[in-house]
Amino acid sequence: MARELVVKVTCGTDAPERANQGFTVAATAAASGVPVSLWLTGESVWLATPGRAAELELPLATPVPDLLATVLELGSVTVCSQCAARRGIGEGDVLAGVRIAGAPVFVEECLRDGVQALVY
Repeated sequence: MARELVVKVTCGTDAPERANQGFTVAATAAASGVPVSLWLTGESVWLATPGRAAELELPLATPVPDLLATVLELGSVTVCSQCAARRGIGEGDVLAGVRIAGAPVFVEECLRDGVQALVY
């Protein structure tokens, strides 16, 4: 069984290089056949709402909407429930395929056998 990867991105347009790196790692792993779960927390939750990922621009980097589409197609994307609630984001506000879940689900995913967790 292949190792699984959980990537948590804690920033958005406030730290574009770090955010893009997290999305790049998640998408690269997913495209390579690694089971990937991408978690968006803090300001990164906005990137899971329509049109907002395109606001994160970084020279010489793959656009975040492309990276996000790859992870949505090949893995899973979760928005932190508390982070979403603090920003007034609900189930109807996120892109199709994105779920909203809390810390218990995050901990459960990270503690499974064979999981590697990375935080950006």
